[in-house]
Parts: sequence; structure tokens; C-alpha cells
Amino acid sequence: MSFADALFALMPVQALAAALVLITLVGWRGANAGGRWAQVGMVALGLGLALSSPALGQHFTVPHGVRSLGLGLTSLGLSALWWALGLWLTPRAGLWAMAAVPAALTLGHALLWADRTAAQTLADLVLGAQLVWLGVALTLPGRTAVLQGLNSRRWRLLGLAAVLPLLAAMLFRAAATLQALPGDASPWPDLLLALAGQLALLLALPMLLLAWRGQTEAELARLAQTDGLTGLTDRAAFTTRSVDMISMARRFDEPLALVALDLDNFATLQSEHGVDFADRALALFAACVQAQMRLGDLAGRLAGEQFGVLMARCLPEGPQALDQRLRKALADRAPAELGMNLSFSAGWAKLRPGDRGLPDLQRRAETALYEAQRAGRGQLMAEPGVAD
Repeated sequence: MSFADALFALMPVQALAAALVLITLVGWRGANAGGRWAQVGMVALGLGLALSSPALGQHFTVPHGVRSLGLGLTSLGLSALWWALGLWLTPRAGLWAMAAVPAALTLGHALLWADRTAAQTLADLVLGAQLVWLGVALTLPGRTAVLQGLNSRRWRLLGLAAVLPLLAAMLFRAAATLQALPGDASPWPDLLLALAGQLALLLALPMLLLAWRGQTEAELARLAQTDGLTGLTDRAAFTTRSVDMISMARRFDEPLALVALDLDNFATLQSEHGVDFADRALALFAACVQAQMRLGDLAGRLAGEQFGVLMARCLPEGPQALDQRLRKALADRAPAELGMNLSFSAGWAKLRPGDRGLPDLQRRAETALYEAQRAGRGQLMAEPGVAD
């Protein structure tokens, strides 16, 4: 067995060991979707590398379809890792192509089995194309709301350090295979590819663990700022994020408004139908708020049944338009999902030059809300002098 063959024989063990570490540390049931696809990818890579290893044919009589199946599993592993990157970063176009490539490679390699040179070149080029797409996914901008912090850059660099040498070695072997004369096979292309594969597998495990940890930390940070019942921003996070929105509005002299919303007769709803039913009503109302708010606005749960929407670049008709959309959505969904109608009262106020921050704005919006409740509920009212 040559040194390159020994390196190739070691690669399946490394891939399966990495998969075992991922399953042990990340878990399966509690893992995020990206973590599960990374585990699937490493398992598929390990099995594929084992079945397509040159060392396998030196010790066993292997049907020619086994190597084709091994290359297909290797391709499937790369596709699964690409999908994990899409879940951790931003989904990219090409999902169906990456899903079809493993089957196409298996079939194409099996059909070209009689021509070993063509079959090997096809495998190198197809796997190389998948590595290119992995590299592209690692370099394009990510979804910062999902992955944050320094770990994103670290694991991206590790991923590129794994992918680029392997891609170069694979393309070099494909070119050398095409240009080689019959009987003139240099050992260097296989050796370089084996060394690049060892490096890629060595870097893959810490890359995947850092990516998984980054997403987990970001998700925990998001949950720490989210109301558990409604999924909206909680009061503390709403207050913190309002500082930036108010600062931007003042810097660029843009209108900003706060709409305070309160479910009508919530105490009666709770006493007559129970706490669980009231919680479902709150969750439904919050879902309607989230669905009807504009992109760029901030919605949060400010107190028990009171919600707030901070509307950036808000013209005077903005709160009325939100109120109408929200009432229609609630009228459509509440009877179907709760078996009864729900209504809400609302009040709004605009940011004024003398406001010291969210508390002043919220106080005037709540005053308008209380006026709407005293006037009979189920309506929107503006703070006095809002047209000034």
C-alpha cells in the first residue's frame, strides 16, 4: 500500500469519528437543523469515503457499483454540509441541483466504469463543483440576525481553509488524469489530494462545532429578549432597541410614532374562559400584530395584555392603516381559531422634540389608549395635538 493509499484509507475513520463527536456534543433531538444536517453530512462522507477508498479494492473483491455508490455518498455528504451552511447563514439558490447531484454522479460513474479515466475525471469535476459551491456559501454575506459574534468569521475562515486546498488538489488530479499518457501515472496528484483531504477533515470538525455554537448562542440571546408566550420582543428589549430607533429618527429628522394596543375585556375573558384560553387569545393577537406590522417597525409586549408597535418613518395615516389591518386580521382569525370575536383598543403618539426617550412617548400613547377605552373600547385614538 502506498503512502497516498494509506492516507485515503484513514479518511473514512476521520470522517466517522468527526460525525460521532458531532452527535455526542451537539446531540440529535435537541440539535438545531444546521447541526443535524452537519451530522448527516459527516456520516455520509465517512461511508462514501470508505466505499470509494482505493485500499478497499486491494484487499477485497468489490463490485464496480460499490465505488460508484461510495462516490454518490461522498457527494451526498457535501450536499448535506452545503445545506447546513444555508441554515446557518443565508439559503442559496441551487437546492434541487445539490439534491440531484449525488444520484447523477452515482449513475454517471457506473455507466463510465469501463473507462476508468473518464469515470475518475467525472467524479473529480462533479465533487470539485460542489466544493466551489461550498466555498461560495462561506464567502457571501450571512444572516446576521441568526448568526452573530466573532465565531462567524472564525468558522468561515476554517471552512475556506478546508475547501480551497481540497478543491485545488481535486482539479489538479482531474487535469493530470486527462493529460496523462497510457501507463504514465504520476503518484503526485493522488498524494496531494490525500493530503488536502486530511487537512479538510481535520478542519471540518472545529468549523462545524463553531458554527453550531454560534447559532445556539444567537438563539439563546434571541430567546432572552423574547416574551415566551407571544414570541414578541419583551419590555426590556423593546426599551433597549427603541433607543436606536429614536436616535435615528432624530438624526435624520424623520417622523416616529408609538402605537399602544390593549385587548378589550381581558380580565373578563380570563375569568369566564380560563387562563389557558386567555393565553391563546394573547398569542393570537400577538401573531396578528407581528403579521401586520411593517418591515422595520418594532413590536413588543409591554405589559400583561398591552402591546406596543414603534413605527419608523411614520406619517399621520400610518397608525390608522396599521389599526385597520390589525382589526381585519383579528376579525378573520379569532372566530376560526378561538370560536369567538376579539377586539382591542389603541392609542398612538408621535415623537416630539422635547421627549427624553421612550417613557415620554409611551406615556402619551397610553393616555390616548385610556381615552379610547373610556370612549367605549374597540377604537384607535391619537394623543391630543398630534396634528401640531
